[in-house]
Amino acid sequence: MTITSEAPIRQAVPEFLELEITGRCQLTCPSLCYAKAGPTEGHGSMTADDWKRLISEAAEIGVKKVQFIGGEPTMHPDFEALVHRALALGLAVQVYSNLYRVKPEHWALFQHPRVSLATSYYSDLAEEHERVTGRKGSHGATRANIIRAVKRGIPLQVGIVEVFEGQRTAQAREELLALGVRTVNTDRVRSVGRGEVHVPSTKDLCGRCADGRAAVMTDGTVTPCVLGRFLDTGNAKTDGLGAVFAGKRWADTAAGIPRRTASAACTPDDSSDCDPSNTETCDPAYD
Repeated sequence: MTITSEAPIRQAVPEFLELEITGRCQLTCPSLCYAKAGPTEGHGSMTADDWKRLISEAAEIGVKKVQFIGGEPTMHPDFEALVHRALALGLAVQVYSNLYRVKPEHWALFQHPRVSLATSYYSDLAEEHERVTGRKGSHGATRANIIRAVKRGIPLQVGIVEVFEGQRTAQAREELLALGVRTVNTDRVRSVGRGEVHVPSTKDLCGRCADGRAAVMTDGTVTPCVLGRFLDTGNAKTDGLGAVFAGKRWADTAAGIPRRTASAACTPDDSSDCDPSNTETCDPAYD
C-alpha cells in the first residue's frame, strides 16, 4: 500500500499576530512601503480600547506573540500602553521600528525580557539608504540606534530589501554583522503598496502567510500577513478575532495561498521571521 503525504493543515488560530497600529511614519519610502505609510497618515479607525480588547482576545484564543508594526508603531499615542497590555497578558512582543527616532523611555521598554526589535536597513552608504527612505539623515539615525540596541543587549533582527539595481545590499549585510547584529536577512520588493508593479496576487507571497501568522490592519481588517493585505478575511473590530479565524473566509483564503515545495521551504527560526524584510528564504512561492 502506498501512503501519499499531504500538506500540513494550516492551524486555525495563528500563534503570531502582526498589529499594524498606525499608518503614520517619519519616512515615506516612495518606491517601497507596502503600507503606503507617511508623515501625514493617520492611526486608522481602531481606537486604543479596540486594540486592547483585540490583544486580550488574542491571548485568550492562543496567540503567543504579537508584533507592533506600522507605519512607525512608536508614533501611535498609545503605543506604550498597548505593549504593556500584551506583556501583562504573557505575550511575547516584537516592535518593528524604523529606529529613526527612539525616545529614552522606549529603550527601557525594549529591554524587557519578552520584547525584541526589528528594523530595516538598505545600504552602508547614506545616499543609497536615504534614496529608499525618502528622508535625509535617516541612515545615520537608524545606524546609531542599531548600535545602541546591540550595546544594550536587545534582541534585534535587521532586514535588507533590495529596491534598485546596484544597491549595496551585500555591503550593508557585512556592515551590520560587523556591528554585532546577529540576524540579518534580505528580501526584494513585493508587488504590494508603493512597490506594486502589477495587481497583487497570492503568487507574490512566500507561501507561509496564514500559516501560524496573521495581521490586523488599522481598521480591524484581518489578513494573512502584512504583505497579504489585499486578502480581506474579516474584521476583528466588528466580528471579533476568534470569529474571523473560525470563519469560512479565513479558511478559504488560507487554503488558496500557494504553498512552497519541500525543496524551497520557507523555514525561518520562528514564524515572526517570515516577513517583508526579515527572511532571506521567503521569496515569493512562485515567480
